[in-house]
Amino acid sequence: MEPKQKKSMYLRRFVESALMVAIATVLSLLKIDLPFGGGLTICSMLPIILISHRHGLVWGLATAFVYSLIQLVLGLDNVAYGETFVMAVGIVLLDYVIAYTVLGLSGAFNKVFPDRSKPTAVVVGVAVTFFLRFLCHLVTGAWIWGVWMPDEFMKMPMTNPWVYSALYNGWYMLAELILTEIVVLLLYKPLGKYFRGDDLK
Repeated sequence: MEPKQKKSMYLRRFVESALMVAIATVLSLLKIDLPFGGGLTICSMLPIILISHRHGLVWGLATAFVYSLIQLVLGLDNVAYGETFVMAVGIVLLDYVIAYTVLGLSGAFNKVFPDRSKPTAVVVGVAVTFFLRFLCHLVTGAWIWGVWMPDEFMKMPMTNPWVYSALYNGWYMLAELILTEIVVLLLYKPLGKYFRGDDLK
């Protein structure tokens, strides 16, 4: 590849990634409050996952990391709830930086499922990265936010912060997962070339 073409390719990736981060950020602000806590966004994480599948793991992780920093800035007030310095760092890392950066791992499944005519790689990538994000919130939910655990949640008595965290975070993460997977399945056929990055070849 000639230097000019290489420069053009990197510029396109940069602009596309910046655009996807902007779209994801706007979508993350359009939240529907759910009855048992948490919020449902309109596939706010999909644009970041899409970059990972189009441009590869390294570029996907870099884009997801930038997105995580924006989410951290938007949720900076939450860091103050950490009662100690270690807890505050835990919120920064597990509720924001790591929780959102893991979305960039989705593109790794392109190699596991090389048949890109089917949406398998994206579907599995979404499921795995959402689960990793859930694990991050599970830990902080029990370790830090568990102090605000109610006596009853989902009409069940709450005595264990891990159970509470699993129910609270699992509820809205599952709703987000289902919605995102449905959208992936609906869009993969008409936008398959874009998902696969065929336009970049």
